[in-house]
Amino acid sequence: MRALARPAQYLALACYLLFLGFPLLWLISASVKSSGELNSLTVSLVPEQWHWQNYPEALERQGLIRSAGNSLVVALASTALVILIALPASYVLARLKGKVRAAGIGWILVSQVFPVVLIILPLFLILRTLGLTDSLPGLTLVHTTYTLPFALWMLQGYVAAIPVELEEAGAMDGASRLRVLRAIVFPLLAPGVVATAMFSFVASWNEFFFALVLLQSPENYTLPITLNMFIGGEGKVALGPLAAGAVLAAIPSIVFFTLLRRRLTGGLMAGAVKG
Repeated sequence: MRALARPAQYLALACYLLFLGFPLLWLISASVKSSGELNSLTVSLVPEQWHWQNYPEALERQGLIRSAGNSLVVALASTALVILIALPASYVLARLKGKVRAAGIGWILVSQVFPVVLIILPLFLILRTLGLTDSLPGLTLVHTTYTLPFALWMLQGYVAAIPVELEEAGAMDGASRLRVLRAIVFPLLAPGVVATAMFSFVASWNEFFFALVLLQSPENYTLPITLNMFIGGEGKVALGPLAAGAVLAAIPSIVFFTLLRRRLTGGLMAGAVKG
C-alpha cells in the first residue's frame, strides 16, 4: 500500500491541475477559432483551423490597450494603499485584547455581509460630493475601501501567528518598538503581505460592478467594462475576439503572480531564518 501511495498522490495532483487549467486551455483554444467553428455544434479543444486574426481584432476594438492601462493603474494604486493601511492596522488589531479587538473583528465581519448593491448608492453620492465620479482616483478609493476589510482579516491572522516572545526578546536586548517591528515583525510578515497584495490586485483587476456604475467616459473604462462591450446589439457576442481579449486580460495577473511568487518564497525563507 505504501508503494502505491506516492503514485496515487501524483495522479491526484495531476487531476487537480487539469481541473484548474482546463478552463484556461479552453479559453485559449476558443481565442484561435473562427466564428463559424465557435458557433458550430462540433466541440473540440484543438481548432480545425488556427484563426490568429482574433487577437489583432480584439486589440483594435473598443480601446482594449487603454482600458488595460487604466485597470493596471487602479489595481496597483489600490493594492499599494491597501497594504499601507492594512499592515499597521492589522498589527494593532492582532495585538489588542478585549472589547476593542472584538469590535474591530466584528466590523470586518459585518462589512463583508452586505451586498455590493446596497453600498453603491452611498459611495456614488460621496464620490459625487468629492468630485471623484467618473475618475480613476475615485475608483481606486472605492476598490481600496472594499478590499481593505478582507486584507485586514488576512494580515491580522499572520500577525497573530508571530509569537509575542520574539518581540519581548528584542525589547530585552534594548531595541526600540520601531526597531523590533522593522527587524523582527515585518520580515516575518512578508508572506502575508505578498498573499494580501495578490488578493488585492486580482480583486481590483477583475472588479466590474463598481466600474460599471461609477465610470461614464470611454477613456476611463477599465478592462472588464471594455470586454463587456464585445457583446453587441441583441446579445450577439463576438466570441473569438472576446476570448482573445480575455486571454490578453489574464496575462498581467499571471505576470504579477509570477513576480510575487518569488517574493513569497523569499519571505518564507527569511521568516524561517528570523524565527
